[in-house]
Amino acid sequence: MTHCETTRSSVRTTPDTALESAARPVTIALAGQPNVGKSTIFNILTGLNQHVGNWPGKTVEQKMGECTHHGMCFTLVDLPGTYSLTANSEEERIAREYIIREQPDVVIAVVDAAILERSLYLLAELLALPSPVVLALNMMDVAEQQGIQIEAQVLQAALGVPVVPMSASRAEGVRELLDTVGVLLSGQFDYCPSVPTIRTDHQVILDQIVSTVADYVPDPYSVSWIALKLLEGDVQVLALIEGQLSPERWRSVQQLLRTHEDAILDVAGARYDWIGRMIRAAVVRPRAGQVSVTERLDRVATHPLWGIVALLGILGVAFWLTYALGTPMQVWLDEVVIQGLATWLGGVLAGAPAWVSSLLIDGVLSGAGLMVTFVPILVIFFAILGVLEDTGYMARGAYVMDRFMHLMGLHGKSFLPLCLGFGCNVPAVMGSRILESRRARLLTILLAPLVPCTARMAVLATLVPVFFPSHTFWVTWGLVGLNLAVLALVGIVLSRTVFRGGDEAFIMELPLYHTPNLRTIGISVWQNLVAFVQKAGTVILAVSVVIWALSSYPGPGISNSVLAMVGRALEPVGRLMGLDWPMLVAMLTSFVAKENTIATLGILYNTREGGAHLGTALSGALTPAAALAFLAAQMLFVPCVGTVAATYQETRSWRWTLFGIVLLLALSFGAGVLFYQGASLFGLEG
Repeated sequence: MTHCETTRSSVRTTPDTALESAARPVTIALAGQPNVGKSTIFNILTGLNQHVGNWPGKTVEQKMGECTHHGMCFTLVDLPGTYSLTANSEEERIAREYIIREQPDVVIAVVDAAILERSLYLLAELLALPSPVVLALNMMDVAEQQGIQIEAQVLQAALGVPVVPMSASRAEGVRELLDTVGVLLSGQFDYCPSVPTIRTDHQVILDQIVSTVADYVPDPYSVSWIALKLLEGDVQVLALIEGQLSPERWRSVQQLLRTHEDAILDVAGARYDWIGRMIRAAVVRPRAGQVSVTERLDRVATHPLWGIVALLGILGVAFWLTYALGTPMQVWLDEVVIQGLATWLGGVLAGAPAWVSSLLIDGVLSGAGLMVTFVPILVIFFAILGVLEDTGYMARGAYVMDRFMHLMGLHGKSFLPLCLGFGCNVPAVMGSRILESRRARLLTILLAPLVPCTARMAVLATLVPVFFPSHTFWVTWGLVGLNLAVLALVGIVLSRTVFRGGDEAFIMELPLYHTPNLRTIGISVWQNLVAFVQKAGTVILAVSVVIWALSSYPGPGISNSVLAMVGRALEPVGRLMGLDWPMLVAMLTSFVAKENTIATLGILYNTREGGAHLGTALSGALTPAAALAFLAAQMLFVPCVGTVAATYQETRSWRWTLFGIVLLLALSFGAGVLFYQGASLFGLEG
């Protein structure tokens, strides 16, 4: 039976099977390269009927959703974005294993019409898998802007698979896509895909491999697909078949592969030749010399100098918008909503035991309030991030910053989340999800808390004038520079020790600029926000209650609490930095929120919170050397509970979360001791 006949028989349906398929959800897998609009199609079809998690045993995000169309129920699976189906990355392995093992009813291959040649390579591989394929020719509007004309019907006739032209950012062609899926499943489309072939001499070798491994290929893999992947040198397939064959038979396969190592080039070359044949009559390009909008913009956006200037300008605007709009809302939520609830709750609990009132107001409400106050900043941050990603600019920013980030073992895309850390470390950690590599995500997450956030800067702004009234500017910016220098140094050390050998080549498609889809951005913001509230919020609440208990019992007051006892127990360590136990307790309470440092010092030194009163109490409490040590340690100390919770949420590992905490504790203590002992040598001890 020919490939065409085999495929046709798999999608033909009888009236009985058509009724059966209408009664059960039809499974559709969305496959495509990054930045082709796959997520936009998924979001339009499923809306909020989505389930976001992780693939079993994997760290790659899994998205599934449901929709109905003309009485048919569809379950959509948004496969990870991938350029091919060769097992070079986790995303590629997940995509192909899902299609092979789960055998969805239809695979929709989403391609960018403006870069059709590069996008169709994935289609060439998908056609070799068992599920029937529909080609979604997305971004037709962008192609038209570039002067590219595509005849969808001509392309469909050449490919032998359904082709649906669409512009998902405008919601054009999305419903027609589901109509086409229905036509294909009902057997009304003559599905006969044209598949790439390889050179005749390599076809002979491929046939020999097929005959050698045919009886040993495990289900559900196809013998022809396994043989082709062996010829390509696919590492995962090589390991799979080696475990199935006897040593003698495996050696014969290896001998065939060794004598034809150039076959991988032939396989890839045959696919590109196939692509050229498929689009020859269907695509009309603009005349030579015509400069596109993308090319004009990229003359600045990817320029070694002006690209960085443009990036800093865009990030400056993003930074300003995030905190100019978010901070007033954050303050309003804290002062009006949270404090208002605290006042109301205090009145309601007036007759309750003091510990009950304190637990609910200072523990539970304080923790929940901290979580709520993060919401405005996160909403604005993720919206800006979505716009930059959806327009195609994110790839340009990553490109121009790559050379600098590479010094720390990172790639250019890590720059944006780290930069946002200057406002708040929580969105910096959560922003790491834009990185494809788990190694890059982990390293970025571990470095993000070293970026001095606005809360740390507020502590500096309050305490530096108290301790160093004559050198406020230099001490403040020296401590900020300390954090950035430590960040770079830690990045270099971690990339060459803990993450050694995992560096991957930075390969990124520079997509054409296009209009962002507001629906897609809105759904993304909502999903990220819900994930933070559901997961990080529980950690914030739990830790806040624990800190409340430690600072309240046995009492009375924080100076007689367990936290104070811990501070006194750590006093021998504090002496190495010239600090007494109240300063250590103030640092410990900053774990809930960095601003707690000021409030705790005000309580322990019997003052009201406020710069002047606190300044009077602290002015003679520490020597200049000890004050410098305290400020340095505070800047490098463990971040707030919100950041720790976000770290756990993004890594889904207590091991990496605790590693980050221990690393920062060591850096904080080391810096405090070094600054105190060093400053003392220069006569700043008194």
